[in-house]
Amino acid sequence: MCWCYQSQVTCDSRCQGPNAWVNVNPSCGNNRQSPINIVTRKTKVDERLVPFKFSGYDNVFDTFVRNNGHTIQANIPILATISGGNLGETYKAVQLHLHWGTNGGPGSEHTLHIVHMKLRYNRIEDALRDPAGLAVLGFFYQESNSINKKYNQITNALSSIENIDGNTTLRRVSLGQYILPEESMYNYYRYYGSLTTPGCTEAVVWSVFEKAIPLHREQLKAFSNLKFPDGSPMVETFRPVQPRNGRTVYHSSSPPLASTAVLMLISVSTAFALTGLQ
Repeated sequence: MCWCYQSQVTCDSRCQGPNAWVNVNPSCGNNRQSPINIVTRKTKVDERLVPFKFSGYDNVFDTFVRNNGHTIQANIPILATISGGNLGETYKAVQLHLHWGTNGGPGSEHTLHIVHMKLRYNRIEDALRDPAGLAVLGFFYQESNSINKKYNQITNALSSIENIDGNTTLRRVSLGQYILPEESMYNYYRYYGSLTTPGCTEAVVWSVFEKAIPLHREQLKAFSNLKFPDGSPMVETFRPVQPRNGRTVYHSSSPPLASTAVLMLISVSTAFALTGLQ
């Protein structure tokens, strides 16, 4: 039984949209699902949420970026790790992928995820059996009047991977170029959740950063030129928000950047299968 995003159901009712993912895998109906709404005024300070420590994030590498039918994804071929942030262990980067809405907006539907698994695991299957086996760093994008040159290579590559299984090489890139400066990442939110595509495994420590990464509107719009397997536009590639079910959302000990309470829709999705990374 195949799953798809709601934007695909409009074109092909044969696939299972987000509201029916529980038919694809019963775990999608469990109590610790992602994404969730984060209401900043209801979050709690956790003094243990100190800044992350990054290792290998500035090292350059070559990798393929691929249209896998649900998003674009690039695997990480080098050892790059995160620690600190009350993670308890060191996690190594496995892949990054992006998610978006329609035609460059709205901004909260545009996110970058860098997926890590615990350093002690060699297989994603083992990490998925650990309730905190994965750590995902989530970043918002914000429309800017200026081109973000650090993203030029990846946005320019999109025209080469419009169709499913299209792939091209990113050359001499680093993880560090795709995220914020470290001094801009002191403010973040933490909760425990799941993968947000079937099988919806509840194995993820989510860290969502408050400050957004600037991208020009034309850079954001470029993602909407990609296509789903049926040839329809690859848009609205996110799962609707899920019940919080009593979970507490924490924020780092640095005060939140927002001066007033903000309801942030974390429209996010992770490109996994139960048997491994796609």
